[in-house]
Amino acid sequence: MTANQVRQYLLSYDIADPKRLQKVHRLLKKEGLPVQYSVFSVVSTKSRLDGLLDRIEQIIDDREDDLRCYGLPGKIECRTLGRQYFPDDILLFSKGVNRLVING
Repeated sequence: MTANQVRQYLLSYDIADPKRLQKVHRLLKKEGLPVQYSVFSVVSTKSRLDGLLDRIEQIIDDREDDLRCYGLPGKIECRTLGRQYFPDDILLFSKGVNRLVING
């Protein structure tokens, strides 16, 4: 995978301090789409993602906080159960490629 190839990532976090939590949440809302509380979908290049993770690293305390970043495959099946964050008719697409489908 090249550094400028767009890919979808799933970022989740557990931040102990409310001030750090708010900073990370605000930053991720600018770069991605909230999927659930403390879980974001980010469509980005590897180099842009690295920059985002570098900024987050400056905010968090690695002794107390936990952030996970998972690269998702190009074609993904998403099944959901229970109350959904998005209405049933919402489908998410990026640059003509189906990145995430949320359905009931």
